[in-house]
Amino acid sequence: MDFQPSEEQLVLLRSVRDFADREMRPLAATWDHEARVPDQKVIDQLVEMGLVGMCLPEQYGGGGQELVSALLCIEQLARISPLCASSVFESNVGPVRVIERFGNKEQKRRYLPAVCRGELEISIGMTEPEAGSALTDLRTRASKVDGGWRIDGRKIFCTGGGHSEAYMVYCRMNDELGAKSIGAVIVEKGTPGFSFGKQEEFMGLRGFPSADLVFDGCVVPDDNLIVPAGGFRSLMQCFDIERCGNATMALGISLGALETATAYALERETFGKPIAERQAIQMMLADMAIRVDAARLLIHRAAIGAESGFPSVKETSMAKVFANETAKAVTDMAMEILGAYGYTKEYPVERMLRDSRGWPLAGGTLQIQKIIIASAVLGRRFDQRK
Repeated sequence: MDFQPSEEQLVLLRSVRDFADREMRPLAATWDHEARVPDQKVIDQLVEMGLVGMCLPEQYGGGGQELVSALLCIEQLARISPLCASSVFESNVGPVRVIERFGNKEQKRRYLPAVCRGELEISIGMTEPEAGSALTDLRTRASKVDGGWRIDGRKIFCTGGGHSEAYMVYCRMNDELGAKSIGAVIVEKGTPGFSFGKQEEFMGLRGFPSADLVFDGCVVPDDNLIVPAGGFRSLMQCFDIERCGNATMALGISLGALETATAYALERETFGKPIAERQAIQMMLADMAIRVDAARLLIHRAAIGAESGFPSVKETSMAKVFANETAKAVTDMAMEILGAYGYTKEYPVERMLRDSRGWPLAGGTLQIQKIIIASAVLGRRFDQRK
């Protein structure tokens, strides 16, 4: 199995890296301080570079590229800030992939080209007050009515809530318990009966919109049904692609922290020589580099496997757990290397540390991922309700 990027991927990687350093690095701290999304100008530039929708089919305006290429780009953008990578993330590993995999021709024509042009962002509505890790306990209901579906319920912690133009909403579509009745519909912003809660304020990932989705007699047409009842497995297979993106966001933060700490260690002097000469610093930098490379390899293993269908849930969970834990550990070590400067906003490490804490909570907690891994290792499922 070859994990080396192709020559074409290396050229793309260098181009994205240069763009991120030139255009995004000067703005990342401002986006965090003001808790706002990147300007449309920046998103338009990402579109021009072919990064938005680069994994979507060419016939709909996408790039038709493999998942690993998108992950390489997300990593280079996220090392500056996850906000820099948000448009590339959502358009390549987000819920738009559910439409690409399971939508009909009309749904693909309606949504995919707009996503590739940077005109439409689709977010996901999964988590509920009583259904987070236990997602099959969700209560949001889509009831069949003449010509469509009536949706009632509430989703919480929806990334993109209030900002995105459309939402992939997981719903219960009949009275069967568990996963058998769960499917998904698209609900567009502005649909009567659909509103948003207040914007959440988080410790990190400031600038990522997040709000509750509130459905009160919201009716969408039949054409908005993407996955019918009983399609929960298909939805979660697509979500494994998103977990590869989650892990890569964490990897990008780790890489950014490693680069910042390395540059500082070469410049900062104590007792007449750079602190990079101190073995204590060398040990930390070595540990950081090992973790970053190991996380990347785990992510790319899962992503390469996905090219033949969907990622292995075991491999994806392993990649997410390790990359998420790596981001926490590496940003913490970077702060130690920078000392008091690492605790100030003069350097990006304090922001990276705050941002690193968000990814383990999104896309399935680390504890749930470890249960999935253990189930694969032991060759049996565990019923958490017993």
